[in-house]
Amino acid sequence: MGNSQKANDVIYDARSLGTPKMLVLGLQHMFAMFGATVLVPALTGLDVATTLLFAGLGTLLFHFITGRKVPAFLGSSFAFIGGYAAIAPNGDPALLPYACFGVAIAGLMYAVLAALFKAFGVKKVMRYFPPIVTGPIIIAIGLTLSSSAIANCESSWFIAVVAIVVVIGFNMWGKGMAKIVPILLGVLVSYILAVIIDPSARANVASAVSQAKWFGLPIYWNRTVFSIFNGNLDTSLLWTSVLTIVPLSLATMVEHIGDICAISSTCERNYMQDPGFNRTLLGDGLATTLASIFGAPANTTYGENTGVLALTKVYDPRVIRIAAVFAIVFSFCPKFAALVSAMPTATIGGVSLILYGMISAVGVRNVVENKVDFTNSRNVIIAALILVLAIGINYSSSGAIKLGVVSFSGLAVASIVGILLNALLPGKDYEFVQEDEGSTSVNFKV
Repeated sequence: MGNSQKANDVIYDARSLGTPKMLVLGLQHMFAMFGATVLVPALTGLDVATTLLFAGLGTLLFHFITGRKVPAFLGSSFAFIGGYAAIAPNGDPALLPYACFGVAIAGLMYAVLAALFKAFGVKKVMRYFPPIVTGPIIIAIGLTLSSSAIANCESSWFIAVVAIVVVIGFNMWGKGMAKIVPILLGVLVSYILAVIIDPSARANVASAVSQAKWFGLPIYWNRTVFSIFNGNLDTSLLWTSVLTIVPLSLATMVEHIGDICAISSTCERNYMQDPGFNRTLLGDGLATTLASIFGAPANTTYGENTGVLALTKVYDPRVIRIAAVFAIVFSFCPKFAALVSAMPTATIGGVSLILYGMISAVGVRNVVENKVDFTNSRNVIIAALILVLAIGINYSSSGAIKLGVVSFSGLAVASIVGILLNALLPGKDYEFVQEDEGSTSVNFKV
């Protein structure tokens, strides 16, 4: 890697920026994850404050287990929304704890796969996740998220474009601190502009903030898994929840591997080898189990924050931990949660449009830098099916493939099909090698 690696090391050490700038960077990461993270409880009936608390705690737990090396933020996972809906239709508060129990058990499945990595080694397991599989999966992650960004932009393309222009302007031509916090500046400028020119946005913000309290506890006993063991346990429903939701973990674990590959490619660090998938999977799984037990959504490594890493080029994990602390602190302030929840959807859409695009661009970079041979029909077939299945199923009328009561998202189906095809089709010659220069399934050379 030579001189380019040394240059990146300077960027990577955020201590040179000073504490105030690191705090602002952490705040930017919190804003980047906030929109999607609070959307999951809004769709499922779970609590927003509890979600924020365990996004922060789950992120800190993940960093502890992974040796504080990986700059990943854990926010709410969308993969289990179908499971929540199957067990607790319309967010029924009496049934949500049962759904959370199923998700908690699903989180423990991560530990099983982590043990396989530990037992057989990264080299053997990673043969099933070469660049021809991980690259298109990473591309598909960004593309399947894109529809939500467009839908949010449609509420006001003017505000969305303002957010996009501010982000691009400061990222390309900004000086000093302004250059590395373009997302935060895009949020602030477009949010304030929306409040000024749109009476309905102004009324929404004023109403939401005025009705919220300054302080409140973010955990509610009747929403926790513990509450269902309080004398009126429905054993049948409990097992139904487990059998319905646990299979979803097969897909989310594959998505986790793609996310870690994306973060690795973005940061030019071999996180697949050090700290290793065994520790990143364990951290993600235990964070999911912890959050679910207390009534929060499942956690997952967040693509939004990977996009922020790509834009700022500040990869210090301490910045992510600062964001986690911010999330924990603000979870105790309903007034702040109301303020951010009232953020114009067009602002979220404009910022998300860039971040989701950055994720797909990282996937393209993964394929290009590893010089994947697309004259080989085997590789073309694998990439084609991954992309078509992920995007096609996502935009179908149902948005998923149902097997009984279990729904598999397009990304989940595409990931599983890609892995199986790579394992079964002849001509598989990829071999994971850890050399002195850090050769991995993602090429970290610049």
